[in-house]
Amino acid sequence: MADFTLHNKESAPEKSQELLDTSLKSFGMIPSLHAVMAEAPGLLEGYQRLHQLFLDSSFDDEETTVVWQTINVEHACHYCVPAHTGIAKSMNVDDAITEALRNETPLPTERLEALRNFTLAIVRGRGNVDDSVVTKFLEAGFTKRQILEVVLGLAQKTISNYTNHLAVTPIDKPFQKFEWHKAD
Repeated sequence: MADFTLHNKESAPEKSQELLDTSLKSFGMIPSLHAVMAEAPGLLEGYQRLHQLFLDSSFDDEETTVVWQTINVEHACHYCVPAHTGIAKSMNVDDAITEALRNETPLPTERLEALRNFTLAIVRGRGNVDDSVVTKFLEAGFTKRQILEVVLGLAQKTISNYTNHLAVTPIDKPFQKFEWHKAD
C-alpha cells in the first residue's frame, strides 16, 4: 500500500494550499480526506466542487444523507461512513435514518427507502438500471432531475470512497466515535 502524506498548508503543493483554506473555512479543520487529496490539486478541487454542487441539489438534508450514506456503505468506506454520520448529526438528520443506513436496515419512510433502492441500483448497475427501477423512483415522488442528481452524488462519493480505500485515510478525531465496519 502506498504511504500517502496528510498535507497541511505548508506541505501541500502550491495549487492545493488555497483549497485547503477552503476546507478549513468550511469544516473548521482540514479533514484527513482533503489532506490526502491535496497531493493532487485537481482531485481536491473537483471533490470540493462536486460536494458543493451536491449540497445545492434539490434533495433535502435527509435525502442528501440517504444518497451519501447508501453509496458509502455499499462501497464499505471506513472513513466516509463515520464522517457522514457526524455530518448528518450536524444537519439534524434523525438518528433513526442514520442508523438504518449504517446497518442496512429499513428506513423510516417508503420515500427514503425508494431513494436508497434507486441509489443502490445506480451503483450496482454502474448506471445501467431497468426501466421498472426508474418508474418506481419517479412514482415515489422523485423527479428526472433527481435521477441525475443521484449520479452527481455518486461522482462525489466515488472520488472520496476510492481515495480512502487507496490511502487508508485515518478517521478524523471528531468522527472516531462513529467508527463503522460493514457487516458480513
